[in-house]
Amino acid sequence: MQAVAYLHGLNYWGMQSDLYKPIIGFSCGDINGIGIEVLIQALHDNRVLDMCTPVIFASNKSINFYRKTLPDVNFSYSATKDITRINPKQVNIFNCWEEEVSITPGVLNETGGKYALISLQQAVSCLKNGDIDALVTAPIHKKNVYSEGFPYSGHTPYLKASFDAKDVLMFMVASNIRVGLLTEHVPVHQVHEHVTKDNIIRKLQMMHSSLRRDFGIDKPKIAVLGLNPHAGDEGLIGEEEQRIILPAIEEARKQMLVFGAFSADAFFARAQYEQFDAVLAMYHDQGLIPFKSLAIGEGANFTAGLPVVRTSPDHGTAFDIAGKGKASAASTLSATFEAIDIVRRRRAFDEAHSNPIQRRSNRLLQHAVDEKIDE
Repeated sequence: MQAVAYLHGLNYWGMQSDLYKPIIGFSCGDINGIGIEVLIQALHDNRVLDMCTPVIFASNKSINFYRKTLPDVNFSYSATKDITRINPKQVNIFNCWEEEVSITPGVLNETGGKYALISLQQAVSCLKNGDIDALVTAPIHKKNVYSEGFPYSGHTPYLKASFDAKDVLMFMVASNIRVGLLTEHVPVHQVHEHVTKDNIIRKLQMMHSSLRRDFGIDKPKIAVLGLNPHAGDEGLIGEEEQRIILPAIEEARKQMLVFGAFSADAFFARAQYEQFDAVLAMYHDQGLIPFKSLAIGEGANFTAGLPVVRTSPDHGTAFDIAGKGKASAASTLSATFEAIDIVRRRRAFDEAHSNPIQRRSNRLLQHAVDEKIDE
């Protein structure tokens, strides 16, 4: 038990969360995309090993293939088939497969999807078992992995099902902006069907809870965008704002600081987002176009509402530049550091809001452990 506690950062014994060094898992994504090469670029950074123990779910051969395409990157690792025997001082490769696999960078094929799923499913299994503290998912091609055995449109619905979550929030986060989505991968002509008072209130509640627990903001201020141009112009361009969105905001104000509905174009053009801790957008492109423009390649996708921590870079497989050494690891680094920070903030929040008797018990237990170590 003590060995496990040490491996997982000693916070098991009640130590401060900011000293906790989490184990962060990484799925490799489509092996023909940029996933593995940006992982290599991101994880050779010494800052990463100072803050966490990384575990990439892939194979030595796939890592070595892309390592050869990055001759200027000094990347070393420790290989294992046993998740309980990882090296806390190195990047670890958890071998999910041993067979020879034909890697063809930039090519969309069945092989890329097959091994992306093997990596993801093994990583999620370890996340469920508590072997890793958080998961950073490299990009997959949604159509390439969709099948009878994997009937999901991407990572988020798969994780929602895997952890029996009632609902989740796609939360795009960066140092200068946070944007959550009411609807995610929904065709534009169907968006209005999901713009309901209940959905808006539920997403706002999830966002508010996440801002407090995952981002350490005690009294977050949240902005809500309108659905129609000019936020409906008081019903002249659309009625959803008057009929649905504004009543939802009014109801949510009983629980939190929420404002709107704002006209999306003016809201971002005039930098009004700087006055808020987060923004709830009505649909995918309404939120992601300004987010990706303002985050300047350093944003991350966080899935709020799960009992576990999952982040990902804010880009796709980028087949057009795969294997050419052109891909930037900035977003992968952001997703990694965000995962570390969220794990630590959650632990600090949970400790601060736990039973005071239990907190005292933890401190006494830690004191006893310290004395035992000194002996």
